[in-house]
This record gives sequence, C-alpha cells and structure tokens, in this order.
Amino acid sequence: MEQQQSSEQVPAGGDAGRARVLVVDDDPTVAEVVAGYLTRAGHLVDRAGDGPAALARAAEHWPDLVVLDLMLPGMDGLEVCRRLRSRGPVPVVMLTARGDEDDRILGLEVGADDYVTKPFSPRELVLRVGSVLRRTRPAPGVRPLDAAGLTVDPAARRATRDGTELALTLREFDLLAFFLRHPGRAFSREDLMREVWGWDFGDLSTVTVHVRRLRNKVEDDPARPRLIQTVWGVGYRFDAGGAGGAGDAGDDGDAAGATDRVGE
Repeated sequence: MEQQQSSEQVPAGGDAGRARVLVVDDDPTVAEVVAGYLTRAGHLVDRAGDGPAALARAAEHWPDLVVLDLMLPGMDGLEVCRRLRSRGPVPVVMLTARGDEDDRILGLEVGADDYVTKPFSPRELVLRVGSVLRRTRPAPGVRPLDAAGLTVDPAARRATRDGTELALTLREFDLLAFFLRHPGRAFSREDLMREVWGWDFGDLSTVTVHVRRLRNKVEDDPARPRLIQTVWGVGYRFDAGGAGGAGDAGDDGDAAGATDRVGE
C-alpha cells in the first residue's frame, strides 16, 4: 500500500489562496506527472496510491478537489467517491483507463463532476481542474434565482426545493442555475456543454447523465418531467410553469483527441 504523501512542503501560511488537490492513482508515474503539472499550475497537491490512503489523506487535509482514478486496487474509485461525498461536498474529476461509455457514465452517476479518459493530456487535465475549481468559488453580488418552488443562491452555492435543501453536485448546481437564468429557452446539449461545462468539445452523454440526475432531484416524477423538458431534435428547456413533457433520450458525442498523453 502506498503511503499518503504530498508533492511539496509548504510553510505555514504559504498555501493561502491556493487550491488543495488530492491526486489518487495507483500508477506512481501517472500520479507524479499529474502532480507535477498541477503544482506548476499553482495548486497545492497531495497524493495517495489507493482508496484507504486517499480517505486518510482527505481526513487530514480536506481537499478543494480530487483527481480520482476509477480503477484502484481493492477499493475502487467509485467507492472512494461515495465515501468522500458522505463526509462532505468536494468536486471530483474522475480518471478512467477505459474509454467505454458505461465506465464514464457510471462515474458521473455517482457524482463525479468531470472525467478524463486515459491516455490523457496533462495540460487538458489541468484546464479541466481549473474550470471545476473556478465554478466552486463563491460569486459575490449575484442574486438568488427563484422559479417553480426552486431557489438557487450562487453566492452561497445552495439550492432548495420548497424550502428543503437539495444535495447537488457541482455540475448539477451549475446546470440548475443556468436553467433558472434562462427559463423557456431551448438549449442543445452542445450549448449546455459550452455554457455550463465551459468546453467547446466533449462527450455529450455527460450532459444527458447530469440532466437525468438533476431531474431525479427536482421533479415530482422524473419519468414525466414537468420542469426540465426534452425538446425533441434540439435538447432541453426549463419550463417554470411546469406544463409537462417527455422523458429523456440518450445522446453521444466524440471527445476531441489530444497529444502528449499520460497513462498509455
């Protein structure tokens, strides 16, 4: 079992304003490369080689984000993600050595906020980590959004339904906030990938999965959604009046390739 470790020692007070990223991967080469790129990007990086070490490291220093390998020995990345989320909210970028759609969707289903498929470009991973971290920062001065019994407070990163707080992942929160900002407008999956994820390319099944997960939390009957409606041939529309709509349909997209990949 690999001992928990940090990629660098920082003097007391020296990490003020820096995001702490926990990299969990049983391949020391991959972990070292990822940690190096993230450190050069200005993050404070901790490392762990398996699930128990990751949980112990997180308990010692709670991370701002976790880069988590799906295929860990013993306790896999899905279980690590579940256990971390049971302790508190934390963004997770999942790494998977397989490109199967089922693996990617499974990671998203347990609440991963983003994923990168091995082999991957470390520069792309750093960009994705930065994008996720920016979305976790409070947005001061932004007024709460209200519609159809839903309230989203972007500054507090808090969402409620009929006064009951919703347990949303980072991307689910951003997706709901985007819908509430643009009621009555139809958006394609490509639109949502660009506006919510901040990417001009990506697997569009990511959007489909997050819409399905969000419907499970905000709809009375997710199988017959009244708020987040499918617009056939287009994408989705938020209907604050809740007139009712059809169920979701699957969709796929091709992720753009990248050079200088890690994990081959």
